[in-house]
Amino acid sequence: MKHRQLGQSGLQVSAIGFGAMGINFAYGPALEKDSAISLLRAAFDHGVTFFDTAEAYGPFTNEEIVGEALTPIRDKVVIATKFGFKNGDPGAGMDSHPERIRAVAEAALKRLKTDRIDLFYQHRVDPNVPMEEVAGTVKDLIREGKVKHFGLSEAGVQSIRRAHAVQAVAAIQSEYSLWWRAPEADVLPLCEELGIGFVPFSPLGKGFLTGKIDDKTTFAKDDFRNIVPRFTPENRKSNEVLVDLIGSIAATKQATRAQIAIAWLLAQKPWIVPIPGTTKLARLTENVGAADVELTVGDLRRIGDALGRITVQGERYPASLAARVGR
Repeated sequence: MKHRQLGQSGLQVSAIGFGAMGINFAYGPALEKDSAISLLRAAFDHGVTFFDTAEAYGPFTNEEIVGEALTPIRDKVVIATKFGFKNGDPGAGMDSHPERIRAVAEAALKRLKTDRIDLFYQHRVDPNVPMEEVAGTVKDLIREGKVKHFGLSEAGVQSIRRAHAVQAVAAIQSEYSLWWRAPEADVLPLCEELGIGFVPFSPLGKGFLTGKIDDKTTFAKDDFRNIVPRFTPENRKSNEVLVDLIGSIAATKQATRAQIAIAWLLAQKPWIVPIPGTTKLARLTENVGAADVELTVGDLRRIGDALGRITVQGERYPASLAARVGR
């Protein structure tokens, strides 16, 4: 596995990370605990050293699983977790008051069975707490040695600038993929300007870009995709044109659609580190294999030209969740 540095932070991670959310949250039935631990350790065996979790995933149980899985290899991995929701519950609204950030940090250290959080993200910008207070609190935690690096998730450019002026931001985590390219407009240029790394979640379009989902696919009752406009049967049918494009590229590279989608992200900037998630060992192996797929300038031009003719149908979030991003 190749490694990358997140911007100018000095934080070195595997070129492809592992998004742990889906092992027990948002995408249907949770993995049995032992299976989840085995999968996380298998990711490390495949060269992954960057693992992403959050108190909100569960809440709390995801951090506990990640902590137990990575304890034997703690000094060989980078663990990112997040604060920002009341009582760790996304449905309860935001809470990034300083006392809450400190409480989350202390609780996360215990659940993760560690003495430091390598990368501590604000999960969503809290409109009721000045960004300077948020960044200042994390700066204090860094000074105390409890946190190593500061990150923001789904933040807008003004929030990023305000945070970075107080405490250097190591990474911005936001959705970015062949079917959601909004960060290209302003967030990625800002990351380049300020020397901030970028961590795309849902690099496979919540599974759609793999070609394994069509308009007839049904999801478990507790699967987040049931409420995502982009995943209505009609929009899935319309968006198959993008999957077909990826498939045509994959056929010429002896790769899978998932590998092309991840390789495309890796080719955009050397400080971009996608974090695909999965509950299956075969998919883990497939995703990690994307690091070895080389897309030529011609490949990237062909993809870019085709994307220019494709309009992806459907919003990526329902209105209630869309209101929380880009602040």
